[in-house]
Amino acid sequence: MVATLLALSACAAPHARPAPTSKPALYIAPDAHDPPFATVPYEPISRESVVAIALREWRLFGQPVDDDPPGTRLPLPPDQMPERMPGLWQRVGEYWWLGMDAGTTASGWTGKHGADGTVFPADDDDDYAWSAAFVSYVMRIAGAGARFPYAEDHSYYIDVAKEMKLGETSGWIITAERPSAYAPQPGDLICEGRGKAASLTYDDLPAPQFPAHCDIVVATAPGQISVVGGNVDHAVTMKHVPVTADGKLATSDGQVLDTRYPWMVVLRVLYPAPLS
Repeated sequence: MVATLLALSACAAPHARPAPTSKPALYIAPDAHDPPFATVPYEPISRESVVAIALREWRLFGQPVDDDPPGTRLPLPPDQMPERMPGLWQRVGEYWWLGMDAGTTASGWTGKHGADGTVFPADDDDDYAWSAAFVSYVMRIAGAGARFPYAEDHSYYIDVAKEMKLGETSGWIITAERPSAYAPQPGDLICEGRGKAASLTYDDLPAPQFPAHCDIVVATAPGQISVVGGNVDHAVTMKHVPVTADGKLATSDGQVLDTRYPWMVVLRVLYPAPLS
């Protein structure tokens, strides 16, 4: 997610597909970068495929786990940031190329390059944050097609999911669930507001564009879930999140169990019924 301050204007009509961040000289179909197996798709999107793709990418980055409170780890020097290492900066470039709609400026970024191919300083990483691109990549490669609102900002598809819940839009593959009312399942997303948006709650959604982060649920167990997210410690990283006895992020009075992150919404993915 490209870092941004809370916008001043209120959320209006339900979203359509994200607008390109730059206008191409000629029209390019939004899915022009998609491989045939994801476009057709060869198999319907499933929880199993989303989890498998997320875990594959986690393994590619060396299977890092970070359960420390945010901000407690020493920052990495640029030459040790995984996203800037040979082989991995190109992989982040694939998240942008495949996750974003074709023709957008962001589709030309990598883990250390802008769209013109110039290396940007490590201090500018927040301007090229790729956690939403990672989610978009996983959903696109898993076969979500035009039913997922691919975007470089998490807040975009968080708002779409809440509008789905409110009946203000339709046709998308995600819907918002209150953290105290729904137990996230593998293949769902859990999301938090960040920075100035850390105080946002489920009831505040949809909201103007805001900084956020979402992770993909990859496993559930008594008392905790495992999630994988992009651009965490400059890598694809796993976290373990505490849940109630019945698997929810928050108690019935809305108290989030995780003291590290203010999880505000679960994005339930509306997977098709498995083929018999």
